[in-house]
Amino acid sequence: MKILTAHVKLFRPLNLFIGAFSVFISSAILKSLYFTQELSLAILTVIFYNAGANSLNDFIDQKIDQLNRPNRPLPSKAVSPKYALISSIILFISGSISVLFLSVDAKIIALFVVLPLIIVYNIKLKKLPLIGNAIISAILGLTFLFSGAVFGNMNKMLIPCFLAFGLTFVREIIKDIEDINGDQLEGVSTFPIVAGLNKAKNLTVILAILIGFGSLLPYISGIYSLWYLIFLIFGVEIPLVMLVVLIMKSPSKKTYSFLSKLLKVSIVFGIFAIYFGSIYE
Repeated sequence: MKILTAHVKLFRPLNLFIGAFSVFISSAILKSLYFTQELSLAILTVIFYNAGANSLNDFIDQKIDQLNRPNRPLPSKAVSPKYALISSIILFISGSISVLFLSVDAKIIALFVVLPLIIVYNIKLKKLPLIGNAIISAILGLTFLFSGAVFGNMNKMLIPCFLAFGLTFVREIIKDIEDINGDQLEGVSTFPIVAGLNKAKNLTVILAILIGFGSLLPYISGIYSLWYLIFLIFGVEIPLVMLVVLIMKSPSKKTYSFLSKLLKVSIVFGIFAIYFGSIYE
């Protein structure tokens, strides 16, 4: 049972759920839930690509994870590196096959933007300060543009794309702060290592404030209804305020670990906010 759990954990099921849920909610926002074949294939593509990316990430980061995340499947020896690599290849191929049955724009985004970014990010770009953070954030944001391409309305998915990008970008910097010890040993040049912890914390606070104000603009400009604001306040704004306070008052590895998980939940609430804000006037 432990071996099975470890193999499931390799693919990070919560991340897969968030990706699939993003596609599902996007189709609901675009009133395309009845496109059952397109919806199913889009969800499969996102799941396959995300699972492949997570497996590849663990394969490449196995030495770093021995210190940062020793309980992960590879450093704990519950899953072999060979299995992780082969799984990622099979999953990428599976996602590339499923997307072939979708629209031309969806194929372009998946095959010529997202997949190359995933591979190049894991092999090279993740070691570059802020650039790697921006790439992984863009990949998550592109899930919404991909969904828009599948259902024929990318413009309506721009706001979800930017909101997901912003929250993920802040989360990625927080994860870099949390992992600074292991990254230093492996010579990885993340922003906290290159610029120092204080500058990294200050940047995180500034970005959180900017995202907090920026995410209010769709309501202020009348794009989304009051329901958007309600979900946004409880699911995004309050967590961002907590982030600023905790980083300033109680910076610690435990704090950064908590904030990383909190922002993952905030992304889901942000999706809900956009859904209810666009469906209910």
